Amino acid sequence: MEREMSLYRSLAEWMPLLTPASNYRLEASIYRRLFLAHDPQTRTVLELGSGGGNNAYHLKRRFAMTLVDHSPDMLALSQQQNPECEHILGDMRTVRLDRRFDAVFIHDAIAYMTTHEDLERALTTAYVHCKPGGQLLVQPDFFRETFRPGTRHGGTDGPDRAMRYLMWIRDTEPGGCTYTTEFAFLLSHVDGHVTVERDTHTMGLFSEQQWLDLLARVGFVGEIVGETLGEEEYSHLNILLARKCHC
Repeated sequence: MEREMSLYRSLAEWMPLLTPASNYRLEASIYRRLFLAHDPQTRTVLELGSGGGNNAYHLKRRFAMTLVDHSPDMLALSQQQNPECEHILGDMRTVRLDRRFDAVFIHDAIAYMTTHEDLERALTTAYVHCKPGGQLLVQPDFFRETFRPGTRHGGTDGPDRAMRYLMWIRDTEPGGCTYTTEFAFLLSHVDGHVTVERDTHTMGLFSEQQWLDLLARVGFVGEIVGETLGEEEYSHLNILLARKCHC
């Protein structure tokens, strides 16, 4: 996480064409249901690694969202579509807000925790911001057991620009705790000219038991919950639900 990937810096303005907020409607409804199933009175939610705020765009209709991200460019995007939400620049491993929330949410940004130490630090941040009896919901892209190399593609057209992407997911450290995602972006600019960009992301990959052990180590009681968005490849959501003891 020390190196800022181009996608979250120089290419951040293209993010709405890469992943529009409308794509997150069904996914966010699952998170909302899980939060409320644990505690129907859940009101305040802290999201760590909130990115462009696509999940928050849907969740804010039910929860008071506080959004933390370490990229100023991504926070600026989120502020445009979520002006009602509180936005804070910070690293999920180290940020301390001196307050507690009904729930803490970490979406796929958790994948940028590539060592056990960094993952434990992020989970500790969640713990110290979670009220007694509150919950943590984490959604890593993969567990080691569910990891599958492959490719994805997509993108959308805007009113004056367009983006297409190819994403290549590779197991560059077989048996290890990281994998690599290679992006190729085809960008059609306002004046019609087209450029190509490449971006490489190193992502964390941990077993289900490693996740549960780390959650317990920082003070949560966790479980793995499976949800499916559809029949398409990579539509399965790997969700960890954890509860903080009443202490």
